[in-house]
Amino acid sequence: MKKILDCIAEEMRAAFAACGYAADYGKVTLSNRPDLCEYQCNGAMAAAKAYKKKPIEIAGEVTACLKQREARQDADCPPMFSDLQAVMPGFINLRLSEAYLAYYLEQMRREEKLGAEDIGRGTTVIVDYGGANVAKPLHVGHLRPAIIGECIKRMGNFLGYHMIGDVHLGDWGLQMGLIIEELRDRKPDLPYFDESFAGEYPGEAPFTIGELEEIYPAASARSKTDEAFKDRAHEATRRLQEGYPPFVAIWKHIMALSLPDLKKNYDNLEVYFDLWKGESDSKPYIAELIEDLQQRGLAYTSEGALVVDIAEPSDPKELPPCIIRKSDGAALYATSDLGTILERERLYAPSEYIYITDKRQELHFIQVFRVAKKAGYVKPETKLVHLMFGTMNGKDGKPFKTRDGGVMRLEYLVQEINDKVYERIMENRTMDEEEARKASRIIGLAALKYGDLSNQVSKDYVFDIDRFTSFEGNTGPYILYTIVRIKSILARYAELQSGKGGPAAEKQEQIRPAGSAEEKALMRKLSAFNDVVETAFLENAPHRLCQFIYELSDAFGSFYNTTMILKEEDAKKQAGYIALITLVKRVLETCIGLLGFSAPERM
Repeated sequence: MKKILDCIAEEMRAAFAACGYAADYGKVTLSNRPDLCEYQCNGAMAAAKAYKKKPIEIAGEVTACLKQREARQDADCPPMFSDLQAVMPGFINLRLSEAYLAYYLEQMRREEKLGAEDIGRGTTVIVDYGGANVAKPLHVGHLRPAIIGECIKRMGNFLGYHMIGDVHLGDWGLQMGLIIEELRDRKPDLPYFDESFAGEYPGEAPFTIGELEEIYPAASARSKTDEAFKDRAHEATRRLQEGYPPFVAIWKHIMALSLPDLKKNYDNLEVYFDLWKGESDSKPYIAELIEDLQQRGLAYTSEGALVVDIAEPSDPKELPPCIIRKSDGAALYATSDLGTILERERLYAPSEYIYITDKRQELHFIQVFRVAKKAGYVKPETKLVHLMFGTMNGKDGKPFKTRDGGVMRLEYLVQEINDKVYERIMENRTMDEEEARKASRIIGLAALKYGDLSNQVSKDYVFDIDRFTSFEGNTGPYILYTIVRIKSILARYAELQSGKGGPAAEKQEQIRPAGSAEEKALMRKLSAFNDVVETAFLENAPHRLCQFIYELSDAFGSFYNTTMILKEEDAKKQAGYIALITLVKRVLETCIGLLGFSAPERM
């Protein structure tokens, strides 16, 4: 289904062409002066230079042509404009007719996807948005990539793309060597550390998930002060990557304990991955990768390490080469990321990659992307996108911490926001404790996700639990409250209709032309849905979707406050209201589904 702006522009281009001017001048935009008009075309200003005429003269001709076209409008489609004006020095001001707007929304209401088109047409996109390290619990730093990536994946799927989300676990790096060596010092009698052991290694891990979560931070802290221990960890990492059986056995224990815990925490965020792969999955491709880069003369030895130059003459600053293999023979993140690209190309051949990490990894991905392009591992036209997100800060403007200054576990943050929502619900005493707890989890997730996604991805933002959980203002709970309010109106209307023995209004009546300024404003906002979803996805900008549903909720609030929906005595007019707000509910529910949360039945 065409976007409303495209429909208007199509008419405008036809009018320009009919007057003998290039159709391209018929571009239409939302008006920046809503007091004067709803949409505007400035094409006459540009055409004046090309055709040596006054802008107002061209605007007048085009406006007259539009009015003639309106008079010959197809009976099935009402006239598009209620007002057309050419104004000095050459602007064309437009207002949509209420009848055409109702006609457009009625077509939208009949579409399964509410007018959104399958622009992806099966195009495959890999979204790399997890990045959690195994053996460690998720913390607040994992929140943004998870919920941003999930939203982008959902929007892409909605628009017909074949989206593949990969958690891409950190399961093959130094943290493994640190755990192995810390375990060696704590439990030296384990068979993994007995060079003469020739039997099968135990099927059960010699530690619990709780012990594992304590072992890693202890080992990490120790490595910062104990150089010998750090060297041992690096050596253990290298031996693991080379396939040393005892260390591989320990690694399998770590994975067996960590994965279920990670999945549980991601599930609680309603974040789901199509692939649960990690850095270790790139291992079969590493030797091939290194040999290929060397044979083709792209990689060379520098100070004992194997590197690939990635600098280009147009670079504004000097960029260091990408290190493929360290002097001790160990692979790096760049190596595993390139190996992962080789794997993904062979298995999925995506047209686009989207990596979602914080800003600190900017240089890393510049290097990886340039090596991948330089070596021809991806096609020249393949899009490689590094979507860098800003920091979630506390009210002090610094990165969010616990009260004692530590990094907060993600599950604690989720519980904290759920508890805050529960308190707000119980203040009103509208439901019992069990229902309130269930609702608080749904509303809390909305508060958390919307609070993050409503900010531009690249910007830092302040995590304010009081503001995020408010039922008023630009918040997730406010959006949910709008949906719940509409559900309540529809349920009450259904009861009234049932008492009269009539069918549901949305089945017997179409959306009607607006009868008030508030109703038209609501309808105009609704008509932008397909444009907003497409733009939000193509620009990797979930905040645009958030802004849209906030404005739509506000528009509904204005309409609701000025319209006696359930007390309307004209049955057809009332049924038209019901059809309209049913569409509002569908659009809002679709949008929050794309953002990654849902609405409760009551609030």
